[in-house]
Amino acid sequence: MRTCHRPLWAPLTVVSLLVGGPLVPALAAPNERPAGTLEKSLAALRAVDKQGAGHEEAQRAMQSLAAADAADLPAILKAFDGASPLASNWLRNLVETVADRNLQLKRPLPAAELEAFVRETSHNPRGRRLAYEWLVKIDPTAPARLIPGMLLDPAAEFRHDAVALRMGEAAKVDAARDKPQALKLYREALSGALDDDQVKTIAQALTKLGEKVDISKHFAFLTQYSVIGPFDNRGGLGLEAVYPPEKEIQLDAAYDGQIGKVSWQPLQSRGDYGMVDIAKQVKPYKGAVMYLLTGFQSPISRRVELRLGTDNAWKLWLNGELQFSRNEYHRGKSLDQYRIPVTMKPGNNVILLKLCQNEQTEDWAQDYQVQLRVCDSNGLGIRSGEAAVAGGR
Repeated sequence: MRTCHRPLWAPLTVVSLLVGGPLVPALAAPNERPAGTLEKSLAALRAVDKQGAGHEEAQRAMQSLAAADAADLPAILKAFDGASPLASNWLRNLVETVADRNLQLKRPLPAAELEAFVRETSHNPRGRRLAYEWLVKIDPTAPARLIPGMLLDPAAEFRHDAVALRMGEAAKVDAARDKPQALKLYREALSGALDDDQVKTIAQALTKLGEKVDISKHFAFLTQYSVIGPFDNRGGLGLEAVYPPEKEIQLDAAYDGQIGKVSWQPLQSRGDYGMVDIAKQVKPYKGAVMYLLTGFQSPISRRVELRLGTDNAWKLWLNGELQFSRNEYHRGKSLDQYRIPVTMKPGNNVILLKLCQNEQTEDWAQDYQVQLRVCDSNGLGIRSGEAAVAGGR
């Protein structure tokens, strides 16, 4: 089970309140407050922003709520829903203050309400995880009761724990040479796995049992493209230059490129992680711009994320609308390096990616690669043409 740590950017004033500052009535009697005070104080915490607005009001709210009863915890946790990251940090501090104080006073925390909050997947993942952590402190049997059913939970941390549990069970029966049961458990674990390390471990175990795992398909990488180029990027001017593919998509057209006429050509990614390697698969162009075109079928209108990894400069369009641009080279690449929330329309969606390579000559500056996938906000891959993925496939 992984532990959630408080973010390092916690407001110092709040932290000081939690470690015995004068505003925290450490072991005071139950807080008697006028009706509506809880709601108003929580609203003040939710309203604080990173520019400092609402900071004083939030401090007063912390003072007001520091002596809250344990029975107030579900309402405080619910305030995480829709809260900003900064507001969530204040709320986390408040939950820890109230829960710890009530335990010191030998007052029971509302275990049933905490468990119900954890089980309600519509709540904010940070709030649910915090509720779970306090529930485990007062009820060590909770993980065995909750985690096995969280294999397809919307919250990544719960899924990670559930996948780890299935992996452990699979390893035990695998060691006992129960191949059918091991295959079953490893497949179940894979169905919920979002973490790259877990996916790799499961894939290796299944391969040893004679079952090949298509990692590219699991993560839903886009693998089929049409590519055109090179166009000119000498002097680093190509990212903002407008070349024909940005004006029109005509797959039978030919244009003047960097070194002669260029036209659209088919291109398929290679390997487990959907990597398109322009330098190896097309030609190691330097100071160049390439365009990659692909489509995605969505049965409905829905919010998804396009997740991209590259160490080159790039622009990304969806259905002709520019979604994001980044003018940076050779800072490294990683899985899901960039996350771009978009709305897919029903039917075919056209994805156009502009990928630029600069003129650096160092060995470490020669990569001209990209990987792109479609997933939900939790990282669960969505394949083209796939129906809704609410919690699983």
